[in-house]
Amino acid sequence: MLSPSQTALITATVPLLEAHGETLTRHFYQTLFADFPQVLPLFNQSNQNGGTQQRALASAVLCYARHIESLDKLGPLVATIVNKHVSLQILPEHYPLVGASLLKAIREVLGAETATDAVIEAWGVAYGQLADILIGAERSAYAAQEQAPGGWRGTRAFQVARKAVESAEITSFVLRPVDGLPVMDFAPGQYIGVRLDIDGKEHKRQYSLSAASNLETYRISVKREAGGIVSSHLHDAVDTGAFIDLYAPSGAFTLQAGERPVVLISGGVGITPTLAMLTAALRANRTVHFIHAARNGQVHAFREHIETLAGQYPKLHHHFCYAAHDGTGAAPHATGYLDQALLGQWLPSNDVDAYFLGPTAFMRSVKASLRALGVPDAQARYEFFGPAEAML
Repeated sequence: MLSPSQTALITATVPLLEAHGETLTRHFYQTLFADFPQVLPLFNQSNQNGGTQQRALASAVLCYARHIESLDKLGPLVATIVNKHVSLQILPEHYPLVGASLLKAIREVLGAETATDAVIEAWGVAYGQLADILIGAERSAYAAQEQAPGGWRGTRAFQVARKAVESAEITSFVLRPVDGLPVMDFAPGQYIGVRLDIDGKEHKRQYSLSAASNLETYRISVKREAGGIVSSHLHDAVDTGAFIDLYAPSGAFTLQAGERPVVLISGGVGITPTLAMLTAALRANRTVHFIHAARNGQVHAFREHIETLAGQYPKLHHHFCYAAHDGTGAAPHATGYLDQALLGQWLPSNDVDAYFLGPTAFMRSVKASLRALGVPDAQARYEFFGPAEAML
């Protein structure tokens, strides 16, 4: 447990983390992968190259340091990390590897004069404290998954029952368990862990569950990412009849029960988890305002599905915004970028339950617009953070 003097040292490092956090975490990842290459499958290397994971980890470390004296305020962060870890089967034995690399990076980046033995010792204790919190929460989550009807622990073999092209970039895969037994229920908005062997190397990713639970199959809808090893493999090499290993569903970004109108706002491939959320909200007889932004009609997935549902459910109102419309295919409801003015037109009021997700810049814009429009407690999930970016 941290002593008062150690707590003070951690608090004193916050300005340094603010100034050098991303540099520190970039060096941390380089150290981790060099010293412990066995953890490489847990990380999305495309996000490494783009700096997404470094920024996410820097934010997590900074949040932890800021609240070192009031860890109860870490609730949402802990839930996010635990769900991501569980979906990839992060185990207690991984934590010492990460801890050793983190302390080594702190010393090498900040220098021995700043990162003194006392500072390193304090951070070692602080990291151990957080690791214990996460390991305990993950142990409980693993047990709950294993004991749930249709649940399991570790990998479970699934077979591709159907593969369908949804847009120029997104393809869906319906996955059925090889053992023929029921699958675990999941909350609308959750994702599932996928394990693949590609050219002799293990890769793990998380993909949103894009269809409502039926206790028999799961559906994921995958965007082909430029340079994406796993997404390209799924699009090009995984066909009907292929086998894929899955981990049980996880995720803290889920549709919450209530009576207020639901607003689902997505950008790009962020549409995938909103589909299960939409189905659940409609089945609960809630009014839904479905707002989706895409670059153009060619990359807009599931448009016909949404329009079909709108014809069946009078309480579903849908709005599509394209950055540009080339005149082919159905026209959107608006062109340009989804901004505060458009949201103001399309929201029924500010007394709604709002959920939004998509690319980072899109998320920031929507968040600012909703705040300006007075929408309370909107929930967000940053879709493009890597699978274990917040691992501490």
